[in-house]
Amino acid sequence: MVIRKTLRRLLLFGVLPLAVVFLAAFLFPRQVLLVDDGRTQADAIVLLGGGSGERPSRAAELFRSGVAPKILVSGAGDTPGNRLLLMNRGVPAAAIELEPDSRTTKENAQFSIPLLRAAGVKRVVLVTSWYHSRRALKCFRHYAPDIAFFSCPSYYGFSRADWSREHLRRRIHAEYMKTLGYWLCYGVCPF
Repeated sequence: MVIRKTLRRLLLFGVLPLAVVFLAAFLFPRQVLLVDDGRTQADAIVLLGGGSGERPSRAAELFRSGVAPKILVSGAGDTPGNRLLLMNRGVPAAAIELEPDSRTTKENAQFSIPLLRAAGVKRVVLVTSWYHSRRALKCFRHYAPDIAFFSCPSYYGFSRADWSREHLRRRIHAEYMKTLGYWLCYGVCPF
């Protein structure tokens, strides 16, 4: 009898709330994953690799609107293409710096931060996809608490009906797993 009562309490106060949280996260990913600090002034923009070309477009838009005078492009394999996309969208080559070695969000932060510090940067806008914005922002803040980081993500995305066609649903589910992994493995708290 005591075991049944304990199991009911565990279900009611432990498992059930956790299931509700997971269901809410699945149904409302923008409310959980998205961090957008709005328009802010910065010393630099850090453009993270990946995405489908929407990230350089957003970074160029922010640059042209005067958010920051330079862009640091981070990410192995993406930097040459993203540099060209930025230049095609009106960003002068002299305003673009490359960090071509990072292969993960953690490495984006670890390899970009020394370049930002060497340039005397104190305020940075991060540009990534909306579903990656929370983990990216928290990761950069974790590794450089002395620099103020802000998120201005790209909103390339689709309605829920288009998720499977565009593989966005898979990216969102993977993002939840990566966020949990970064918290457990590197201490990057997502809250």
